[in-house]
Amino acid sequence: MEVHCDLEVDVNGEESFIVDKKIIASYSGKLSNLLGKSKATSRNLKVVLHDFPGGAESFELISRFCYNHGSTDITPSNISLLYCAAQFMEMNNSVTGTHNLLEKSEKSFEEIRYWTWSELLMALKQCQDLLPAANSLSLLEKCLDTLVARLPLTSEASPCPSTSSPDSSGIRFSCDTRSTESLKTSSSRATWWFEDLLVLGPNLVEMLVKSMISRKLDHVIISRFLFYYQKSKFYTVKSDAKRTFVETVIDMLYILDQSCVSCKSLFGILRVALNLNINKSSRNKLESMIGSQLDQAILDNLLVPSPRGINYLYDVNLVLRLLKSFLSGGICQASPTRLRRVAALVDLYMAEVAPDPCLKPSKFVALAMVMPDSARDSYDELYHAMDMYIEVHAGLSEEEKMKICCVLNYEKLSAQTCIHISQNKKFPSKAAVQALVSQQLKLKSLLHATNNSKSYADSPCSAAEVGNAGRKFDANEQLVLYARKLDLAADNVKLRAHLQGMQCRVMELEKLCKKLQTQMATFTKSRVSSHSHARSVPKLCS
Repeated sequence: MEVHCDLEVDVNGEESFIVDKKIIASYSGKLSNLLGKSKATSRNLKVVLHDFPGGAESFELISRFCYNHGSTDITPSNISLLYCAAQFMEMNNSVTGTHNLLEKSEKSFEEIRYWTWSELLMALKQCQDLLPAANSLSLLEKCLDTLVARLPLTSEASPCPSTSSPDSSGIRFSCDTRSTESLKTSSSRATWWFEDLLVLGPNLVEMLVKSMISRKLDHVIISRFLFYYQKSKFYTVKSDAKRTFVETVIDMLYILDQSCVSCKSLFGILRVALNLNINKSSRNKLESMIGSQLDQAILDNLLVPSPRGINYLYDVNLVLRLLKSFLSGGICQASPTRLRRVAALVDLYMAEVAPDPCLKPSKFVALAMVMPDSARDSYDELYHAMDMYIEVHAGLSEEEKMKICCVLNYEKLSAQTCIHISQNKKFPSKAAVQALVSQQLKLKSLLHATNNSKSYADSPCSAAEVGNAGRKFDANEQLVLYARKLDLAADNVKLRAHLQGMQCRVMELEKLCKKLQTQMATFTKSRVSSHSHARSVPKLCS
């Protein structure tokens, strides 16, 4: 067969090929139609192919196929290139009708289940380079589905089976007494593929994760892979690409079971994301995931520096958003324990940000008010944070101080804290009065118990009651309040002088209670002694 070099083919502007137009056109419907419509009379023609999948390498493969009379070796290393090029060149109906490259490639793909792991990865990497052509031809789905089928199942993720554990009901391998070695072996069995899949870009990772979820792979393993992928890629890609990788990982983590996602790792991504200015949608998803697990956080997690342009030392607005996300999940009704844990975390955080001279009172109050009252059993820690804030911000007006103090629930303050408030000259007088008034009922209850102990002095059980009353006084020996109506209009100086006089009254009450305890103890011993003596007299026989 005589070969003529009468056609120049420019492939994507990368490289030009001089070929025989009859040979190439006999296998390519696209070129056949193109040359048939051409009115050029020149012997040498030129065709420019744009967006040719696989570029010059792919065109060279199909040229060899044409020059070899419709025959070529189709392997996992070139099947993606041949398939996409054949689709682009419409090589599905040759002149003879027996050398159909597209059909041959499709048949070769049917053997994909017999490919090795490395061959799968090679084909998948090629598909990635061929996007979007490969995606439109469903090559990626075939490669991904086959690859995911090779990954460990949920049941293979746990090292040691246990008949009592529902999570280990389907484990397919046993572990011996060397539990540590077994744990390492199991962990590597579940995660050995992490490193291999780092070659995939964000688009393929998204498809991969969705395929994993559809095949019921363990969400814990999937989340670990995503965190591993994000960390590994972060140090190897350019800054512009980092944002895309982080956004993809966040979006994929969001569709997982959140109980399987590490809260600590989410905070790690958060610190990275804040410096990359990720899109609002991904940011909201990340904050929602963290918010749902905020009870697992520690103080260091919340101490995120403020973004540029904001004078606050720490990003208070971020913490407020996380807290609102936590509360929006209905956690307070479902788990009071988790609610109290977060409230304790907020108190620690407020103590940390209180010394910040740039923190506005409105932000401090917002932090103090964000948690419901039921979240705290005691307001002592919150008071100490407020005390520190007011001390640092000496220029606050009385109105601003009162707005801060109004958050306190004085009934949940200890007696010692109430004493501190009453003697704290930095706090408004109204706050001190409120603390005193809230304690009146407590003192009245103590006095009432003491009075009742006198009326029941002849009862054998009265000693125990007086003892309980005495213990209440011991626990509140610093209490400086007594049950008489206070003049709420008194000024601050008179109030503090009045408090000093209360201390004497409390001391008198304590002495009275101890005296009653002693008397009741003596009375009880005498009655017991008399009963014992009566039983010791021998009974006379009749």
